Amino acid sequence: MHISTLDHLPGFRIVRSHGLVQGSTVRSKHLGRDFMAGLKTLVGGELRGYTELMEEARAEALARMIAAARELGADAVVGLRFGTAGITDGASEILAYGTAVGVEPDMSTPAG
Repeated sequence: MHISTLDHLPGFRIVRSHGLVQGSTVRSKHLGRDFMAGLKTLVGGELRGYTELMEEARAEALARMIAAARELGADAVVGLRFGTAGITDGASEILAYGTAVGVEPDMSTPAG
């Protein structure tokens, strides 16, 4: 599955559009991570527990979006974007979305 943040896929031409696909997950803070983050705010620096939480959430949302694109028979997703929203105190949604498309190699561009 090809994924691009561009609205096209270099070296390929879009031959079909399957429409919008998305994947999301809602994650909440872990008590241990929350406690450690509270301590870290006293001295400053990266909140690694939250960084890991967000990385995991983005990966899960992306995997769900890719699965949705495959179900539609797509070869690629273009225009990939991520969004986030607070759901409730201590919980956030991560959303991955883009356009599922069918592609084929573009033989009119020189191979590089």
